[in-house]
Amino acid sequence: METIAKQSGASLSINKGDRLKVTAPKGEQVSDMVLFNKDDIREKISSGKTLDFEESILISKGNFLWSNRSRKMMEILEDTNGRNDFLLAPCSPETFEIMYNNKEYHPSCFENLYTNLAKYDITPDDIPTAFNIFMNVQFDNKGKISVDPPLNSGQDYILFEAKMDLIVGLTACSAEDSNGGSFKEIQFEVLSSN
Repeated sequence: METIAKQSGASLSINKGDRLKVTAPKGEQVSDMVLFNKDDIREKISSGKTLDFEESILISKGNFLWSNRSRKMMEILEDTNGRNDFLLAPCSPETFEIMYNNKEYHPSCFENLYTNLAKYDITPDDIPTAFNIFMNVQFDNKGKISVDPPLNSGQDYILFEAKMDLIVGLTACSAEDSNGGSFKEIQFEVLSSN
């Protein structure tokens, strides 16, 4: 089990058939996840394709995460929390300036993703909308979005299976609203298919 410190990130490569388990051991913590085809990083996770092909904005157990080339990248085998988001972009320096009126430096998922993925020649402009594990995004009948505290406890986890060889970026999210006002670590484990 690997640990991602609060407000930081990690990257790794996994093979087709490998399983990736993500947990927030203290609960109420979000993890942003992005995926790239290990053989061609121009192919990456796509929020639009996933929401189209899964015909839902609530992506959980039994759903697939799709690429910009309309291919399956991951399958969600288990999801004990059942609430994730695929609408909102990774928090960035601009997020904190525009939405929080914070002019000072603040860690962000966008920065934590691209800095950890740089060893794979992935640049800031390559970072897509992330699959936000455990993120509790709600919306009213007029479509107004709110980000509520995560519902996950320390026992909750999500288990993915890779459908191709992948590069994975993960964060312990840095946005106050996404995490109920506090920051905690994220843990992940790769269960090899070999």
